[in-house]
Amino acid sequence: MNLREDLLAEIKAKAIVHGRVILSSGQESDYYVDLRRVTLDGAAAPLVGQVMLDLTAGWDYDAVGGLTLGADPVSAAMLHAAAARGGRLDAFVVRKAGKAHGLQRRIEGPDVPGRRVLVVEDTTTTGGSPLTAVEALREAGAEVVGVATIVDRGAGDRFAAEGIPYLAAYTLADLGLA
Repeated sequence: MNLREDLLAEIKAKAIVHGRVILSSGQESDYYVDLRRVTLDGAAAPLVGQVMLDLTAGWDYDAVGGLTLGADPVSAAMLHAAAARGGRLDAFVVRKAGKAHGLQRRIEGPDVPGRRVLVVEDTTTTGGSPLTAVEALREAGAEVVGVATIVDRGAGDRFAAEGIPYLAAYTLADLGLA
């Protein structure tokens, strides 16, 4: 069983939608990679966790998360995959803005100050969402070890310019879209 190939097949079968769309980056595209159709799918989500753990195995971190909503199911899949492998990984959620009620936290979940954390995302086009998460995490006192995404749509240069290590499980070429 090849987890990477199995997840790629799930993405191709379930997540690629053809038609004119406006991406969260504001860019227009002739297709949309709707990874929530994979990251929230009972068969595919466990593959997401395993593939992302394997992708980032060379990095030292103990918590994973990113800007809500794209990162949430990715980090949850990773913490479950880590537990299934006998490990431990915490997850967190970075809000776009702090709450005005309750504890008024911008980062939900276990505390991150002083921890080595990984920022994840489902699909990355310009890098804006993960960079927003990186900024919030650094302000909170976390050490960001890098950013990892399931599908990269061309954000690698932006992370390189920011000096942030970046990994992607798949590129548009892998999906047959480049």
